[in-house]
Amino acid sequence: MAALLNLPEKPVDPSCGTTIERHIASIHPQHCIGCTLCIKACPVDAIVGSSKRRHAVLAELCTGCELCIPPCPVDCIDMVFMPEFSAWDQTQAHAARTRMQTREIRLERQKEEQAERLEAKAIHKLDELDDTPSPDAAAKKAVVQAALARARARRQAQTP
Repeated sequence: MAALLNLPEKPVDPSCGTTIERHIASIHPQHCIGCTLCIKACPVDAIVGSSKRRHAVLAELCTGCELCIPPCPVDCIDMVFMPEFSAWDQTQAHAARTRMQTREIRLERQKEEQAERLEAKAIHKLDELDDTPSPDAAAKKAVVQAALARARARRQAQTP
């Protein structure tokens, strides 16, 4: 900003906080148990891997937010300074924001698909109960119908 206003550049006021170098998450592969908690916590999908397999951080995508550290049960994630990734530019910030928004959309879609699968399964169970007359069938059917109604109401309430 100082360059745009043709003013001398001043250091950041310490009362407003300090600037720190960008650090990147690093997973120690020999300690990683493959629990996937860090993958779920990463807001920009910078950690790759699968269940019960070692995970790795894509350094060029990591924002250094440290959100992956608290959920790790074996404390195998450290933040390390990597000079080649220290400077952020507007393009990288925009790309990180886009990855985060894409992740949020994907997670919401997966949540909706799971709800639809569960509803289809419940409807299938209802159909099976209709086919098998028994004294408990009516009670079971009422329980399943009540659960379906609650799930639909919850979904309706969440839809803006």
